[in-house]
Amino acid sequence: MTKNILITGGAGYIGSHIAEILVKNKKKIFIVDNLSTGYRRLINKKAKFFKININNKKKLRSILINHKIDSIIHLAASLIIEKGEKYPKYYYKNNVSGSKKLMSACIGTMVKNFIFSSTAAVYKDGLYKVSEKSPLKPKSVYGKTKLKAEKLIINQCKKNKINYGILRYFNIVGSSPSGKIGLINKGDHLFKNFSIQTYKKNPIFKIYGTNYNTKDGTCIRDFIHVSDIAEIHSKVLEKINMTNKSKILNCGYGTGISVKQVALEFKKYANKNLKIKKMSNRKGDLVKIIALNKNLKKFIRWKAKFNNLKVMVRSSLKWEKNQ
Repeated sequence: MTKNILITGGAGYIGSHIAEILVKNKKKIFIVDNLSTGYRRLINKKAKFFKININNKKKLRSILINHKIDSIIHLAASLIIEKGEKYPKYYYKNNVSGSKKLMSACIGTMVKNFIFSSTAAVYKDGLYKVSEKSPLKPKSVYGKTKLKAEKLIINQCKKNKINYGILRYFNIVGSSPSGKIGLINKGDHLFKNFSIQTYKKNPIFKIYGTNYNTKDGTCIRDFIHVSDIAEIHSKVLEKINMTNKSKILNCGYGTGISVKQVALEFKKYANKNLKIKKMSNRKGDLVKIIALNKNLKKFIRWKAKFNNLKVMVRSSLKWEKNQ
């Protein structure tokens, strides 16, 4: 079984959820985060924390060796699509160079397993339902950097006999059932922005793009609850460790929900002064995309626990209320 696990970006939204599950499963957790988008208060109390940048290969290597790390869950990345379009060099440095440094730090250590958080943004736009074999043609700088990182990780893992799991996330939402962990930095996160507005006296829901070729003109996404994503990491890690098999897996529910549907669900909890504001389309946004997740279900015998829009919305609102 895996024992000593390093999570890069473990002070962030998803990383802190994964740490919570792994600590419950009696794993020793080590967290690396530079706290640029992570938060100290999200760091699991039972984890050992190192405040360093992912590009610091020397320090990364000493952590891997000194703490006999056998598995890495690599989440550290810049991930806001709009920002990537403005600052492509910064995104390449963090998402591609950072992954390269981390991979080279692993060589000759006890690292046996490597899980990488990738994205549905690596797929070609306009496909709607995508399997792991669907054409890859990222539209955004963010998607391009993630695909480059995927390729170099697969290449290095094969060379060095490391098991890998490339997890292509769809849209992650919600907060932990414990109420201790949720999304703090909003960026362009739909559920976060709607949650903040819901509790305002005069809420404004901004919808970016209302003339897309979809049933109601708004983008369609496959929203997946963060607790389900965290459980997927834990199960995939154990499976690749046990079987020595490497996999690329879509992580979504396979259900398409439009941005307008999300707005209408949040509307039920908002002040009646609510205004829905139509904004122009954003560069880099995919029109519609959902996961074909047959391979994921087959690989880890996974069953979603939070696959319900009402549950996801309430979970996001519960977290926001406590902020």
